[in-house]
Amino acid sequence: MEETTKKDKPGWACPLTTKTTSMLTLNPSHPSQELAWQRWDEKLQTSTTLASLVITAWQIGRYVAQVLVEQQLHQRAQQAETWGACTQCGHPLQSKGWVGRRMLTLVGWVEWKRRVGRCPHHCPGSQQVPFDQELGIEPYQQTSMELMRLGCLLAVLLPFELAAELLAQLSGVHLSDATLWQWVQTFGKRATQHLESELQSLAPGHPPQAEPLDATLAALPLVIAADGVTVPLRPTPGSAKGSIVWREVKVGLLTRLGTTTNRAGKTRTELRQHRLVAVLGTIDALQVRLQLEAARQSIESTSQVVWLSDGAQGFWRLYEQSFAPVAVGILDFYHASAHLWRAAQAYGNTVPHRTPQAWFERLRHQLRHGYGHRIIKELNCLLRYRSTPVSAKATLQQVHDYLSTHQEHLCYRKFKKQGWPIGSGMVESACKWLIAQRFKGVGMRWSEDGFNHLLHLRLAWVNQRFDALFSQESLTLFSDSPNH
Repeated sequence: MEETTKKDKPGWACPLTTKTTSMLTLNPSHPSQELAWQRWDEKLQTSTTLASLVITAWQIGRYVAQVLVEQQLHQRAQQAETWGACTQCGHPLQSKGWVGRRMLTLVGWVEWKRRVGRCPHHCPGSQQVPFDQELGIEPYQQTSMELMRLGCLLAVLLPFELAAELLAQLSGVHLSDATLWQWVQTFGKRATQHLESELQSLAPGHPPQAEPLDATLAALPLVIAADGVTVPLRPTPGSAKGSIVWREVKVGLLTRLGTTTNRAGKTRTELRQHRLVAVLGTIDALQVRLQLEAARQSIESTSQVVWLSDGAQGFWRLYEQSFAPVAVGILDFYHASAHLWRAAQAYGNTVPHRTPQAWFERLRHQLRHGYGHRIIKELNCLLRYRSTPVSAKATLQQVHDYLSTHQEHLCYRKFKKQGWPIGSGMVESACKWLIAQRFKGVGMRWSEDGFNHLLHLRLAWVNQRFDALFSQESLTLFSDSPNH
């Protein structure tokens, strides 16, 4: 008994029929297709385990997808073309007839023919291929956009060689790691140019378009944090020779601060909607990028804004210039505590029956509970005492000045009551998974351009702007979840 499946969608002809319950076949439109289909069917019938059945069926599906794509391309290419005029001489273009095109895609190589037009006077640059423009492909493009997107996505997360191997496992398309590297340079450069154009258009009174936020997110405090991490670069452009040069990447994190309750009824802080900026450059370069991203995150309409970083002078200058009018500054508690330990070590065992560790713990307790002014006063007194060792006074003076400079940023008891973080662990963690995990592998050394291109792709992925670099349409593959 033969059962035929039909598709109700107008203008769509299904290439498959179910001749029996155990065999699928293509409509016999071409002998080569029939032979290929017989080969796949024989492999399907000889598969014994569930895993082999699934893999064979997946390969069949890929082959069918290739046939469907070629059929659609053939049908669409039949539509009549309206030729324009030559841009050089103004003469109407004429059709040169049908010219073949071949491209590597996620379903393998696809081939089709389409009409090509050209000026009859053979003016240079007059050739036009309207169907290619309709498909969104460029004149010398050899790989389709969805495959390049998948390759770049894997390279964003993994070393190039491993990404190429995984691409072959996932799609059946075998490419070299050098090809993936070239794709990353192309689209990373595109991401870099897009950012630079946005920065150039950033002007007072003309903020960039804000990201859409639902009411719940918009009501949450916005936390801005900054830190730095070093990366290994090549000493000479274009050459891998020489010693590694370590340079700092400055990283900024913008996130909404929410809360969640666990099963035990305890409430804990939760970071929502991460947005990252990073730059291999100066603090001024980080500043303009943070300003751009803060405008995107609607900083002007946010009721509570928090700035959090360690005591690096550049970060706090950035804070004073850009965010002090709207944000509360918090000095990382653990960096401040480290300075207290320096003071305790320098002072040593000057006071009988009090070890440096005991003094440090008392100072840290005072700092944590909002008594930073007492610590500053105590250090000021120690600097005047004759009993204070001369060798300790330089360190004590440094710690005193450090805490005095940040006195308004030390109100940790008040900050905790507000539910705000007092440690910069969130941005330190971002430095690890944004930079260290991908750029600081064993033996890695980067050229500056290579690093920047991959960095901007990683930023686009983290900030959910990755797909826009490849297409205006969604190219994400959707699959069934085992949780549903």
